[in-house]
Order: sequence, then structure tokens, then C-alpha cells
Amino acid sequence: MQRIFGVKKQKDPPPSVQDASDRINKRGETVDEKIKRLDAELARYKEQLKKTRPGPAQEAVKARAMRVLKQKRMYEGQRDMLYNQTFNLDQVSFAAEGIKDAQQTMSALKAANKDLKGMMKTVKIQEIDNLQDEMMDLMDTSNEIQETLGRSYNLPDDIDEDDLMGELDALELDMESESQGVPSYLQSEPDMEEELNLPSAPTAMPPGRTNVQSEDELGLPAVPRASLRS
Repeated sequence: MQRIFGVKKQKDPPPSVQDASDRINKRGETVDEKIKRLDAELARYKEQLKKTRPGPAQEAVKARAMRVLKQKRMYEGQRDMLYNQTFNLDQVSFAAEGIKDAQQTMSALKAANKDLKGMMKTVKIQEIDNLQDEMMDLMDTSNEIQETLGRSYNLPDDIDEDDLMGELDALELDMESESQGVPSYLQSEPDMEEELNLPSAPTAMPPGRTNVQSEDELGLPAVPRASLRS
């Protein structure tokens, strides 16, 4: 059957935008090279026109220059057309890349949305509220325990607040007196002699007694030095 009807040929895949752009760029480079060669030929004809005198020879050079100029204009038109095609292909390629980026972004968003939905199923607001309430109760219990452990022992229960206020007022009076002068507990007591107004002991010798016998270290009358020599 295949010999009778033949085999269906497989079609080649269509060229991509990048392939078409590369092919057009190569054609543009070829046209640019031709334009450069024509420019060099025109420059040579210009030099010849400057050197030749008016006449048949100069007209022949002008005719060849006109032919080269027409070819150059034709190639320049082709180059402009190829540049426009390349620009259009670049625009299409940019749009295609933008669509691909959008597709990838949408795929990533869908995957993230699916993951978030799965995670939200495992997290419940009511459980979070209950957990917060339990934490607050535990903190209150901990504070009560700390206050209970910080209580003082052996405090008398019959302390009168009026007595405490009296002691506090006395302390304030003592503080005021200390700030004004010497504290009361550092002040010296009055001398008993000053209170009794007794006369002070005499320090000078009574009149009429000029010769007082001296005493030695033991309190005995001192022996004169003359008697010691004899």
C-alpha cells in the first residue's frame, strides 16, 4: 500500500521568531557589505571626475557613477526593509516573552494559593484564642505564686496603725532637727558643776607663802643638794 499511495511526508516545524530574526540579520549584514563596496567604488569615481577634463571621458565616468549610485540606493532600500522586519520580530519576541513570564507567574501563584489553603486548614482561630487564654491564666497563677512566696513571716497581727503613724512623725521631727544642726544623740550633756554653780579650784598660791618645799618623784620632801655633798 505504501508503494501505491506513498508515505505522507512529515512537515518541518515552523521557524521560531529567533530563527527568523537571525536569518534576517544575516541578510542585513550581507547587504551592508555590498553597500560598503559600492561606497568605495563611488569614492573612486569621484576622484576620477576631479582629474578628468570635460568631454567624453568625463561623461563615461559619470555614467558608471550613476549606475553604482542606483545600485546603492536599491540595497539601502532592502536594508531598511530588513531592519523593519527585524524590529517587528523583536516586538513579537518581546510580547511572547512577556506572555511566558505571565504564565509562569500565574503557575507560581496557583501553587502558592494551594499551599496556603492546605496550611490554613491546620490552623484554627478558636485554638489560637484558647491558647492565648490559657497563657494568660498561667501568667496570673505564676504571679500569685510569686506573691505568696514573697510574704514575710512572724509579723505581729496586733500592730496599731496610729502607733505606726506616731513613730513616723517622730522620725520626721528627728530628720528636721538633724538637717538644722547637730543630731540630738550627738549633743553633749550639761556639766554637773555648771548646774550646781560651784566655784572653781584655786590655781595660784595663797599670799604669804613664798617658800614651798619641793617634793621628789615619790612625793617625799626633796633633800637639798648641799647636804648631799657633805
